[in-house]
Amino acid sequence: MTNLTLYASLAAAGVLLGMLVCLEVGRRLGRVRLAHDPDGLAQGVGTAEGAVFGLLGLLIAFTFSGAATRFEERRHLITQETNAIGTAYLRLDLLPGDAQADLRALFRRYVELRAAVFRSAADQAATQAKLTESAALQNAIWGQAMAACRRPDTPAPAAILLLPALNEMFDITTTRWAATRNHPPIPIFVLLAGLSCIAALLVGYDMAASRKRSLLHSLAFATILSLSLYVILDLEFPRLGMIRIDAADQLLLDMLEGMH
Repeated sequence: MTNLTLYASLAAAGVLLGMLVCLEVGRRLGRVRLAHDPDGLAQGVGTAEGAVFGLLGLLIAFTFSGAATRFEERRHLITQETNAIGTAYLRLDLLPGDAQADLRALFRRYVELRAAVFRSAADQAATQAKLTESAALQNAIWGQAMAACRRPDTPAPAAILLLPALNEMFDITTTRWAATRNHPPIPIFVLLAGLSCIAALLVGYDMAASRKRSLLHSLAFATILSLSLYVILDLEFPRLGMIRIDAADQLLLDMLEGMH
């Protein structure tokens, strides 16, 4: 179990426990109200409750939708990077034959590194070391490509076609790194947990009209909301949790296999 899975599980369990407590507190408050007011629970509060539940539902919907969108975007960026590297690699054919060998070797090492850079995402030091090595390889590839393009025996279209392809190949690494750090602010998750507990309090209060507790409905209500929060957290960190995008890295590995 990764640290994120543990933390997300603890957060979901905390919300579940908090909601169950709020359900019981709300029910007891309702029973106290019924004991002092024979007319029953407060009437005409449906608008306030509807606003709370509506806001909770809207917040869960937008947060889940955003997490799912970012998940797909991160997976799509791997495809984009694979295409960019593949295009640049093919355009090495424009260079003189003796200038291609070293560049192709650098490309193979670069693809191997890019396929592995986020595998150890939980180890920030290892990830940063791989990113630093990737930047060094980018400088080496760019330097050799520039030197080859300046040679008098290099066809004129080589620089026009190869250098922009290399630039795109390098730029996508920054885009992918930024995508891994793009998450909703922590207060959004705190608000989600808080609204869930408030909703549970209101549900418990309304359930006070029944003398018997409905454990099934209470557990179902609390479990569904806490699981929703867990899935949202898991989607936000697709390299650390149970829902992962590691399979998309196979595109880079397949391309590396074709380079040998």
